Amino acid sequence: MRAAQVIQTTGPDGVEVRDVPDVSPGPHEVLIRVHSVGVSFPDLLLSQGQYQLRPEPPFTLGVDVAGTVEALGSGVEQFQVGQRVAAVAPYGGAAQLAAISEDAVFPLPDVLSYDEGAALPMNFLTAQFALVERAGLRPGEIVLVHGAAGGVGTATIQVAKGLGASVIAVVSTPEKAEVARAAGADETVLVDGFRERVGALTGGHGVDVVVDVVGGDLFTDSLRALAPLGRLLVVGFAAGQGIPEVKVNRLLLNNIDVRGVGWGAFAMVRPGYMHQQWRTLVPMIESGLVKPPIGGTYKLDEMAQALRDLDQRRATGKLVVRIA
Repeated sequence: MRAAQVIQTTGPDGVEVRDVPDVSPGPHEVLIRVHSVGVSFPDLLLSQGQYQLRPEPPFTLGVDVAGTVEALGSGVEQFQVGQRVAAVAPYGGAAQLAAISEDAVFPLPDVLSYDEGAALPMNFLTAQFALVERAGLRPGEIVLVHGAAGGVGTATIQVAKGLGASVIAVVSTPEKAEVARAAGADETVLVDGFRERVGALTGGHGVDVVVDVVGGDLFTDSLRALAPLGRLLVVGFAAGQGIPEVKVNRLLLNNIDVRGVGWGAFAMVRPGYMHQQWRTLVPMIESGLVKPPIGGTYKLDEMAQALRDLDQRRATGKLVVRIA
């Protein structure tokens, strides 16, 4: 089979498409004939040797996949050969075949394409975990989303709307504002001067939840944008400007929280948890509230270019590599 592999951890330039041996499903694994692979920041970090997991090269990239069930390992009873599925793995999905634990494989509703299915698992399960488990989001609250035109950003907009919240999207350009609005944001603001604009939109009250995948210089103003009892969720540091520091007296004086969001570390050691999450997303998918925006598609041989586009922040929505 063909697979996009990291040969050297030098970033996208170290990624090659190679012929590798076919994989077979082990016990409690599902073998998937992969149609589409989502391109994610973990893929980029894996290619650079900077992710928390550091497999020894050569290894196959690919965190999010969608395709059909090719075969079932022993003990798997909840899937059938030929069934449409989406799945998530630490890596290994960017190949014609992928063997993934049944606990991380999900039925793919017919209303979504394989490209959309490959855009779902990591981003939307992260958003669901962030908003439900970490933020305790309640209907009617206001969510501010940084990096709102990206994969996690658009996922957060749609899940927040599905949970009954209103959303203010923070973006860097008018073009990205259009992407955020199309994803369902109620309001969009440009990042320069966003705190003042958010204050005007909320009548000076502030927002209840900030979802921050960007970090960097935005962090302090994000804290200042919170309403009393507000929660700032730290999801990532896409700005690449170092890890912000919190002056804890600000938390005390304003009765606000900063909460970390580490979905993978939580979900992947709790059997059945991701399936529970998926079940909460299915009604949102079937109603049309959740429909991942695809920012671009590539061939398998173009995996390295997709990673470069992601690295240079040319992407909106989710980038997808088509295998079949």
